[in-house]
Amino acid sequence: MIRKLAVYIGKYKKYVFLSPFLVLLDVLAELSMPILMSRIVDNGIPNGDLGYIAKIGVIMVLLAVTAIITGIAFMRTASIAGQGFGANLREALFEKIQTFSFKNIDHFSTASLVTRLTNDVNNLQLTFLMILRLLLRSPMMLVIAFVFAYSINAQLSIVLAIAIPLLAFFVFLIMRKAIHLFSVVQEKIDQINRTLQENLIGIRVVKSLVRMDYEEEKFKKSNDELTNAAVKASSLAILNMPIMMLIMNSATLAIIWFGGNLVFSGGLGAGELISFISYIIQILMSVMMLSMVIVMSARAIASGERVLEVLETEVDITNKPEYSITQGDPEISIQESPKVKSGKIEFRDVSFKYNVTGSGDDVLQDISFTIKPGEVVGLVGGTGTGKSTLVNLIPRLYEATEGSVWVDDIDVRDYKLEDLRAGIGVVLQKNVLFSGTIRENVLWGNENATQEEVEAACKDAQAHDFIMTFPEGYDTDLGQGGVNVSGGQRQRLCIARAMLRKPKILILDDSTSAVDSSTEAKIRESFFNNLADTTVLIIAQRISSVRNADQIIVLDDGKIVGMGTHDELLATNKVYQEINTSQQEGVLTNG
Repeated sequence: MIRKLAVYIGKYKKYVFLSPFLVLLDVLAELSMPILMSRIVDNGIPNGDLGYIAKIGVIMVLLAVTAIITGIAFMRTASIAGQGFGANLREALFEKIQTFSFKNIDHFSTASLVTRLTNDVNNLQLTFLMILRLLLRSPMMLVIAFVFAYSINAQLSIVLAIAIPLLAFFVFLIMRKAIHLFSVVQEKIDQINRTLQENLIGIRVVKSLVRMDYEEEKFKKSNDELTNAAVKASSLAILNMPIMMLIMNSATLAIIWFGGNLVFSGGLGAGELISFISYIIQILMSVMMLSMVIVMSARAIASGERVLEVLETEVDITNKPEYSITQGDPEISIQESPKVKSGKIEFRDVSFKYNVTGSGDDVLQDISFTIKPGEVVGLVGGTGTGKSTLVNLIPRLYEATEGSVWVDDIDVRDYKLEDLRAGIGVVLQKNVLFSGTIRENVLWGNENATQEEVEAACKDAQAHDFIMTFPEGYDTDLGQGGVNVSGGQRQRLCIARAMLRKPKILILDDSTSAVDSSTEAKIRESFFNNLADTTVLIIAQRISSVRNADQIIVLDDGKIVGMGTHDELLATNKVYQEINTSQQEGVLTNG
C-alpha cells in the first residue's frame, strides 16, 4: 500500500528527502544539551569555574537556536509535503472517477465516493504528515538518546532493553485489532453521508409529505451507528496511552532507584543521573509518539485500502488501445477515431443486464432495429421496460452485455469515447444543472458558442421567454442544482444545452414530462424545423409526445413488441393500444 500511495507525493519528493537532514540536526542539537548540563553540574559548579559554566552555557544557547531553526524548517517542509500529497491524491481520485462508467459509479455509490475523496484522503494526508513529523523524528531521537544514555552508564541501559520491547508488543496488539474497527468506522461514514445526501437532495419531497420525523429517526440511527463504531475503535486506541505511561513511569522509577544507589556509591555523578533520566524520558516519549503514529496508521490503512480500491478499479468502458496517447514518444502514430457524421443507429441482437456476473434476468433482450439518419423516433412502454437503458447504450454510458450497437455503420466500441459522445446530445431523465449562471449552464453544450447561438437554442427549447423574465436574464445565478427554477424550466434549459451542441443524434429521456402540452408541441416543432438532419430519439410517457414521429418503438418487459408509425401501431399492436386507451381514459376522467 505504501509503495502504491507513495507515487502521489510527486514533485514534493524533495521536501520528503530534505526532512531527514533537518530532523537529524534538530535531534542532535536537542539531545546534546542534557550531557552538557551534566558537565556543568558535575564539573563546573563543584569547582566554581564560572568561565567553564559560561562556555558550556553559550554552546547550549547556540544548540537551542539551531534546534529552533531546524525544527521550524522541518515542520514547514513536512507541511508542504503532506498538503501536496493530499492534493495529488484527491486529484488522482477525481480524475479516476471521471473515467468511470455508470456501472462503476453504481458499484461504489455516490456517497461512498464522496467519503473517499474527502474523509479518507484527509486521514491519509494527516497520517502522512504525522509520519514525516514523528516517524522520522522519533526513531532518530530514540537511537541517538540511547547512544548518549549508554555512554553515560551501560548498566542502567538494561532498563530500556526491557521497556522498549514491552511497548512494541502492546502497540502491535492494539494496531492489529484497530485496523478492522476503523474500517467499520469509514463504512459508517459512508452510510451517514448517504443519508444526508438523500435528505438534502429530496428535502422538498420530505417537507411536502411531512416525513421530517422519519428522516430524523433515520439520521439518528446512522449517526448512532457511526458514534458507536467510533467509540469502539477509539476505546481500543486510547488504551495505548495508559499502557505507554505505565511502562514509561515504571522505567523512570527504576532508573531513579538504581541510579540513585550508584550516585550514593560514587559510581555515577548526580549530573550524569539527571542527564540519563532526561535521555530515558526522551527515549520513552519517542517510543510513545511512535506508537501513537502506528495506532493512528490503523485508520489510515483502512482509508488507504478504500482509496486504492477506487484507483485500481478497472473501468469497464474505455477507448481502444490505439486511441491512447503514448507518453514520451512523438514518433508513434495514433490512429484517428471516426466521427459521428450522419446519425444512423443500429442495434444488432443486443441484450443487457446490470449485474453481468449475477443470475438476474436481462433488462433488454434480443433488441434489433435500425434508425435512419434524420428520423424522429419515439420509445414508449411501461415503467421498467428498459427504455432509458436502451438509449444509454448508444453513447456507451453502459456497455451491451451481448450483441452490438452501431452508429453510422461503425460499432460504438470502435469510436473514441470523446468523439462518440461529442456527436450525441443527451437529456437524461434526471435533469441536472450546475452552480453558475444560466448562460454558463447552457454553454456546457458548446463552450465556444456565441450569445446569439445560446439564445437561438433557448428559443428552440422554449426557454428564452422565461429567462428574460429574470432581472439578470442569462446572467441569473441558478444556485446549486438549479434550485431557483421550476421543474419544467429546468427541463427546457437542459434541452437547450443539448440542442446547442448541434448533435447528429439527440436523445430525450422523458425530458418534457414537466412541460405543458402546448410548450411541448412547440419544442417538438423546433426539432422538425431546426434539427432536420439530426436523428432524434424521444422516450415519452405520453403518446401525444411521439405520435408524429417517423416511427415508434414499443418496449415491453425488455423486448421490442412493436415498431411502426402511430397509425400502424394503433391498428395492429395490442400493447400500444392499451397504452393509448389508458391515456385517453385518463384525459376523459380528468376532463
